[in-house]
Amino acid sequence: MSEKELKMFDVDAQLDAVFGKEGTPERKAAEDRANAFFTGQIIEEARKKANMTQAELAEKIGTKSYISRVETGKTEPKVSTFYRIASALGLNVELTPAM
Repeated sequence: MSEKELKMFDVDAQLDAVFGKEGTPERKAAEDRANAFFTGQIIEEARKKANMTQAELAEKIGTKSYISRVETGKTEPKVSTFYRIASALGLNVELTPAM
């Protein structure tokens, strides 16, 4: 393989350039957005497995258009709302110590 075909780059440097260096407020904000999006994806997948529409889930937890914003990562549910969502989807939330 020639050097042209094998282009390597420093992933950490790329992340720093796009999201800010680790430990900076910019990086923390990017990580928070990523976590909100990931949480939303988990909720969306569970809702679909439960064969439930966003409207049905919203009705079960007593909200209106909130579920769509959570699933797209545009808003993060409060802890109490997160537990209501999990319960409505028949899920358990388990907190375990980090290793």
